[in-house]
Amino acid sequence: MDARLNDRGFVERMDPKGMLRLTEEFPNQCRRALEIARSSALPESVGDPKLVVLTGLGGSAAGGDFARALFEAQAKVPFVVNRDYALASFVGPDTLVFAASYSGNTEETLAAYDDARAKGAKIVVVTNGGKLAAKAQQVGVPCVIIPAGQPPRTALGYLLIPVVYACERFGLLPAQDYEAAFALLDQCRSDWTVEAADNPAKRLAAALHGKLGLLYGLGSWQAIVANRWKAQINENSKNMAFANAFPELNHNEILGWVGADRQGVASWVVALLQDGSESAKMQARARVTSELTSKVAEWHTVEARGGTLLQKMLSLTYFGDFVSLYLAALNGVDPENIDWINVLKSELAKVE
Repeated sequence: MDARLNDRGFVERMDPKGMLRLTEEFPNQCRRALEIARSSALPESVGDPKLVVLTGLGGSAAGGDFARALFEAQAKVPFVVNRDYALASFVGPDTLVFAASYSGNTEETLAAYDDARAKGAKIVVVTNGGKLAAKAQQVGVPCVIIPAGQPPRTALGYLLIPVVYACERFGLLPAQDYEAAFALLDQCRSDWTVEAADNPAKRLAAALHGKLGLLYGLGSWQAIVANRWKAQINENSKNMAFANAFPELNHNEILGWVGADRQGVASWVVALLQDGSESAKMQARARVTSELTSKVAEWHTVEARGGTLLQKMLSLTYFGDFVSLYLAALNGVDPENIDWINVLKSELAKVE
């Protein structure tokens, strides 16, 4: 491990917007998000939807991915995440659509909201304001108004917990043990923050520094977390990283490793994200794949904490948030900076 990561001054020297502080506040953010959801003017019922959709982009869509995992494990109707200007043709009056935009001004989400209205879907909006809140409030669409003032990728609690709570309220998900999940996050924060010298998040960041990371999820919800890690490493650390999932990667990507040592990459690092209770078949897949690639890639295993699916997803995700910030410190970059995204938005604004 790089001992510099034990120095808060070193970690925060390129962090003027306080991304580390926002990350450390995540457990309390989740608690506040639940309070906001409970006090919002949500309807008692949305009928009997046959489909639930969350439409959003970037950090605003991340909550939808985790909600989808909960639905796949616990619900009786499907949940789809839409990341586009338009919704699928099968969206209609028997669909519940969550329109999630942290800023309220994401152009794709505004267009998808209009599409949901045109299709007659039931809609709930999650935002801190902007054009989306104005549109919804004008016609009486229920809104969960979350606090503004931070990058969307640091607002996962605000963008996830209200969606899960609303689905629980509408009878689409069973009751979740929120406080147990948030208490676990408190412990994770103590174990993974800067002051924790014996810190596995720091060790993994040091292992990834200067190398190309592959983030492998050992199952479907683990793959969702791997994709979240990828986004955080891309945005916070300004590093390329790639994500994939077992068992699918054993049907294609495993053969890419055959020639990986000839691709000009100095060093590959795999982070295997797992529950710890995967089936014997899945464990065998990870073991054999790591053995086959051991001469090319360095492997690290990160295991979720907790007993419920919500606990496992949140804890494993939280670990990746810390890894991305420690890697940003080692890279000497501002984790908040999104200049290239802003350039893209500026150019898109010129397109009619």
